Amino acid sequence: MSVTKLAVIAATACHAAQQTATVNPIRKVVNMLQAMQKKVEAEGEKEKELFDKFMCYCKNSGGELSASIADAEDKVSSLPSVIEEAEAELTQSKEDLKKAQQDRSDAKAAMAEATAIREKEAAAFAKESGELKTNIAAVGKAVAALEKGQAGAFLQTDSAAVLTRLVENDEKLVDVDREDLTAFLAGGDSHGYAPQSGAITGILKQMGDTMAATLKDVTDTENEAIATYDQLMKAKTAEVDALTDTIEEKTKRIGDLGVKIVGLKEDLSDSEESLLEDKKFLAELEKGCATKEDEWAVICKLRGEELLALSDTIKLLNDDDALELFKKTLPGSASFMQLAESSHEMKSRALSVLQQAKSGRRGDRQRLDVIMLALRGKAVDFSKVITMIDDMVALLKQEQLDDEHKKEYCEGQFDLADDKKKALERKEGKLTAKIEDAKETIATTADEIKALGKAIADLDKTVAEATDNRKEENSDFKTLYASDSAAKEILAFAKNRLNKFYNPKLYKPEAMLAQVRAHDAPPPPPETFGAYQKKSEDSGGVIAMIDSLIADLDKELTEAETEEKLAQEEYEELMADSAEKRAADSKSLSDKESLKADTEDALVKLQDEHKSTVKELMATEEYISQLHAECDWLIQYFDVRKEARTGEIDALGKAKAVLSGADFSLVQTKSVKFLRRA
Repeated sequence: MSVTKLAVIAATACHAAQQTATVNPIRKVVNMLQAMQKKVEAEGEKEKELFDKFMCYCKNSGGELSASIADAEDKVSSLPSVIEEAEAELTQSKEDLKKAQQDRSDAKAAMAEATAIREKEAAAFAKESGELKTNIAAVGKAVAALEKGQAGAFLQTDSAAVLTRLVENDEKLVDVDREDLTAFLAGGDSHGYAPQSGAITGILKQMGDTMAATLKDVTDTENEAIATYDQLMKAKTAEVDALTDTIEEKTKRIGDLGVKIVGLKEDLSDSEESLLEDKKFLAELEKGCATKEDEWAVICKLRGEELLALSDTIKLLNDDDALELFKKTLPGSASFMQLAESSHEMKSRALSVLQQAKSGRRGDRQRLDVIMLALRGKAVDFSKVITMIDDMVALLKQEQLDDEHKKEYCEGQFDLADDKKKALERKEGKLTAKIEDAKETIATTADEIKALGKAIADLDKTVAEATDNRKEENSDFKTLYASDSAAKEILAFAKNRLNKFYNPKLYKPEAMLAQVRAHDAPPPPPETFGAYQKKSEDSGGVIAMIDSLIADLDKELTEAETEEKLAQEEYEELMADSAEKRAADSKSLSDKESLKADTEDALVKLQDEHKSTVKELMATEEYISQLHAECDWLIQYFDVRKEARTGEIDALGKAKAVLSGADFSLVQTKSVKFLRRA
């Protein structure tokens, strides 16, 4: 029961004894007490509704928090094992990646080694097969010459020199055969060799057959080596491709696991922090709810005591004996003594009511003490009670003003916090979009970098292949040029030699000597037969044919030179275009790599900013939650509290008006007493 209500009861009780006989003061007091009783009961019902809502909140919030804490505890207990499994998988993936990289390097090394061996074997085969083919050709020419009876003409050819070296170096020949062949190739007849004899021919054919068999074996061996090499390269290429796919998959998996582990650890940290906060909040909630229950029990006890006091007072005033007494003591024209006795009795009863109310209150008892002390005085000064009422009114107004200020503060803070939350949510959305754009740009740029790298590698490969082709074509041209030039020189030498015999005037000694020195031609065979008749007519046809051959060679050389020049120009143009494209692609690659690096740096900054924004947003939401905890009750019941204060201030105003009238009556009473004493 508030001090203001008790003050009104006490002041009204005293004032009722001093009213004029035209108004029944006891009935007025009873009516006021009954109105107070209804008001206390109504307030009790409202407070009971508020208490029930608060306890419902405690029950629901406690249940939700308990469930959230249970979930968080399960999560905190399970996440370490998940993180451990992810870290173990990450370690295994790194080991698998390292092994795959090593296996791929070993496979490439094996391919390089096999290629080097294959190149050496191919070179050895080319050399050996070339020598065998040359030797077989020389043997074939020798056999053909012998079978046609043209041994002398054969001995003057280059094939005879080749055959001579072959006979000297062939370890498989028996000494007798080597001597016969050497004698034959030397042009001697110490062994009585006759061209018609088949001994030398037989030896040469046997040598040719042996070399042909050797060439076949060498060729078969080379073909088998090529097939083995191709199979090996195919298998190793497939192995390298598979390992490359494995490396890419493991690299991606390692990146995904790294991100997953970071997220799990952050989730664990957040869950632990959230668990601690939830437990702390639950403890505070349980404590607050228990406190509210205790306070509610005290309030119920005090309200019961207040209602009991009011009920007892009403019962006391409505008692038949009391009413009969009041009729006798409060007639229509009361004397001063009757007024004094009635006032004393009412003060005693008011003090009894105040004493009962005081025994059940814990706060503001000093105000009751002041009122009770004033009422116990022999001369009651209602001006003090009026001053107390004025002070209480001022206090109530100040409390209302404080509530208005607090409401204004809460509403302003809600507006600011909501605006900040919306701004942070917009910022978070924009940052999320920028992060996604940055990731997309990085992925796109990475693909472009990969494509540019492949294009540059393909271009380098094309340039290398074109260079190799150009070298091969140039080598073929030089070989053709040298061969045709040598053929022209031989034909010119042959023509000059014929002119020496058939057309001495056209003979050129210097050219002949130069050619002899240049080619180191073997000496002519000794003459075996008698003088020979010149065939001038036949020689003319031969010389004409030689001239035609020389002309054909000149034409072939001219065409070859033209093709070589065009091929060289096309190659140089290709090289220039390739160099320009490679420079452009390299610059673009550098720009893309720079863009990717800059975007990755920007992505890190965006992610940091996004993280800080999310934290700030969470902090803002937490602050809004705190504002709700601090302000919701005030805002929700602001009008109710204001209405209650307004009613209380109005009641105090009425009490003050009553006390002002009582004070005036008291002054009149004192004047009458003074006159009687006089």
